[in-house]
Amino acid sequence: MAAAQGEGRGAAPLCCHGRLPLPAARLKYYGAAAAAAGAAAAERTMRAVIALAAALGSLLLAACLLRLGGERPLRARGWEEEAEGAPGTPKVVRALRAPPPPFPRSGNRTTANKNGIYQFEQASKCKAIQDNILSSSIKKKRYSEDYYLHIVKKLQNCTWIRRPEESAKFRSELASCCDAAHNFIASQNNTPLGSNMSYEVDSKKTILITEDIYRMLPVSPPLSVYPFKNCAVVGNGGILKNSSCGAEIDRSDFVFRCNLPPTTGSISKDVGNKTNLVTVNPSIIAQKYNKLNEKKTEFVENIAVYGDAFLLLPAFSFRSNTATSFKVYHTLQEFKATQRAIFFHPTYLKSLAQFWRTKGVKAYRLSSGFMITSAAVELCENVKLYGFWPFSKSTEKMPISHHYYDNQLPKPGFHAMPKEYNQILQLHGKGILKLQFGKCESD
Repeated sequence: MAAAQGEGRGAAPLCCHGRLPLPAARLKYYGAAAAAAGAAAAERTMRAVIALAAALGSLLLAACLLRLGGERPLRARGWEEEAEGAPGTPKVVRALRAPPPPFPRSGNRTTANKNGIYQFEQASKCKAIQDNILSSSIKKKRYSEDYYLHIVKKLQNCTWIRRPEESAKFRSELASCCDAAHNFIASQNNTPLGSNMSYEVDSKKTILITEDIYRMLPVSPPLSVYPFKNCAVVGNGGILKNSSCGAEIDRSDFVFRCNLPPTTGSISKDVGNKTNLVTVNPSIIAQKYNKLNEKKTEFVENIAVYGDAFLLLPAFSFRSNTATSFKVYHTLQEFKATQRAIFFHPTYLKSLAQFWRTKGVKAYRLSSGFMITSAAVELCENVKLYGFWPFSKSTEKMPISHHYYDNQLPKPGFHAMPKEYNQILQLHGKGILKLQFGKCESD
């Protein structure tokens, strides 16, 4: 017992199972060995599972191949073929199934891109030019001839495009103010018998519409068959020389001309022969035909080149114009000429002047060409202007006569030519009418 107690001094206590515990180093060694043995066993188990899964996969693949082999010759079936047999093939699947379009060659693609960029740049430049014309018309500053020539030269490089919506809008605006279809020409419908008509410019003076005057007027407006399809408004600018525009002008459905211009001989290749309406300035009758107190025969012979055209006179613009205009009417009646004299309605011209005044055209009086252009926009579906060039030179700085038949200049300050031309450029830029700048294409 004592021995037992002696051995027990300083010894480790008994474990719970009655065995003595192992020293710490040996305990660590045995723990590591056990862990290594467990890991090896786990690895062997995992390899067995992977091998089994691979075997099962091989069996399944073989079964599928055998099944497919029984349906058709052994080959791969794509998802497109399965989609063909499936009802309600999705749009995306159908789109993807279609063969892809051939890629354009890099050279063509580059050219297309360049063209697109060029067209976009041109459109942007043309829009800037149009905006510039618009802003210059609003400003009060007077622009030089060189300024306008610079604008025109740029505008010539822009492709003209007719814009029906802009045309309809502007035509409606003009009709609201002026109504050329009903008021452009004095008629029995818009000029009551016995009424006192005010003159256009001498507005404080009136003329009594007697029965004799009333009978001179057409019963209804003579241009009431509007709208004409294609109209040419032919100005007398020197730019028409060597233009070769005659054939193109003559193909128009209705041709307006101004102030009895020459149309026969060699010049016809540039200005054409066809005339449906021509304005007559009473000053021409006074100077060239002595107010028809004599030279009536010469007058009738000279105007025969206009066929059965209307001769449009401003009988009610100035009081001094009335007698000469009426003399033209009676001379045509006397000689049974095919032409017919008609008169501007003064109220229409007043309304038109007011309309353009609000847009910056302030002058003693509008030019005949600008009056006719305004009426043509209302009366015609398509309007093209020829011979409108109020400048002394071309865009290439070459001298140009005022008219294609002479170089007689208008009275200074009488017409606002640059302002009128500015408005015409705007109408051209907006696609409402087309302005012929230079030579026409030869047939």
